[in-house]
Amino acid sequence: MFHLLTLPFRLFFGLLLAILFLPFAILFLPFAILFFVLRLVIKGAILLVVLPFALIAAVIGIVIATIAMSFALLLPLLPFAFIAFCVWLLMKRASRPIGFIANP
Repeated sequence: MFHLLTLPFRLFFGLLLAILFLPFAILFLPFAILFFVLRLVIKGAILLVVLPFALIAAVIGIVIATIAMSFALLLPLLPFAFIAFCVWLLMKRASRPIGFIANP
């Protein structure tokens, strides 16, 4: 409610100060544009320097995350792979011939 009661005074003094400071704002506008352009150039230069490192770090992070996800998904299958390896090893040893007989 207090906000609405003081609204006419805030509008009056706000417009009065805006009109009083308008010449100073127009005077300093070229400097503001110059600093804005300078800030834009510096940010662009920093972007060109930092962007390759950021992209390399992102690729390394994606590779590490992919490897970690693969381990997390394949780790529960490791006991089955071990059993299959043992069966394969037993079958390979059992089917091996005992000795070599040369043909005369």
